[in-house]
Amino acid sequence: MLKILFSFDYSAHERFIAPARAGAQIWRLILGLVLTVLFIWICAPLIWQFLFYTMSDEGYRAVHEDLETLLLPQSILILLSSFGLIWLALAAIVLVLHKRRPETLIGSPTIAFLQAKFVIVALLLLTVAMLLMPPYGYSPALEGGLPFGRWVLFLVPALLAVFIQTSAEEVLFRGYLQQQLAARFNHPAIWMMLPSVLFGLAHYAPDTYGSNAWLVVIWAGIFGLFAADLTARSGTLGPAIALHFATNVSALLLIAPQGEMSGLALFQHGFSAADEDAVRAFLPIDFAVMLVSWLAARLALRR
Repeated sequence: MLKILFSFDYSAHERFIAPARAGAQIWRLILGLVLTVLFIWICAPLIWQFLFYTMSDEGYRAVHEDLETLLLPQSILILLSSFGLIWLALAAIVLVLHKRRPETLIGSPTIAFLQAKFVIVALLLLTVAMLLMPPYGYSPALEGGLPFGRWVLFLVPALLAVFIQTSAEEVLFRGYLQQQLAARFNHPAIWMMLPSVLFGLAHYAPDTYGSNAWLVVIWAGIFGLFAADLTARSGTLGPAIALHFATNVSALLLIAPQGEMSGLALFQHGFSAADEDAVRAFLPIDFAVMLVSWLAARLALRR
């Protein structure tokens, strides 16, 4: 286990960043990020225009009023699916600004798919193993969430929406950012740390987490480092997307805290994200699961 933990063979990373070398100027990266933000800012309202004309008045009103709490399954599906704007923006940016094909953001699609499959299988086996293990003093009080029939009805679109959201975030942080920085700077402290710090800061939500907001930022930043490591080790985004996808499926579709973003969950924890003491007690457990999941993904990539 220690050998896996401290092994950093990143030879495959060169294959991943090679397409970015021709357009690795920092000004292109900064301009690309600015254009991404502008694209999302301009196009996001168009989603609501589309929904206004395609949904019933009652349905549109309910979803629009639920934007603050995201308790309705439909609201969460719309939010997660809207991350597809990141995909569209970056595809256009790398094509026009960096003169390379959009699929280079993920590496070889065939290899990425195979590696993602190995990681997903490893994480499923890990989940089964954890379910069969004693709780060792931790037995969360779960409450019912979405009724099972409705949960099954929403499952396929929910899985697709989570995939859109997680893959878009990985394409942005471990694809575009990590690729462009690694093509310009050789040291991992730059191309691993900077995207991970930005990824962590993107999860800063004091209105939701209160005094735990910075702990959540640290948690997300460490997750970013794990995803960056898997990307550098594998030479594709497949494993990072698989890890991110499995993590968010668990947190959004299976067991979610009460309140905000709980509308698609089959079960709910006995606390909300605003319960600072409960969240602070839960984060070490969540971190341990994340650490073991990362190690399981590393094991899967040794095939």
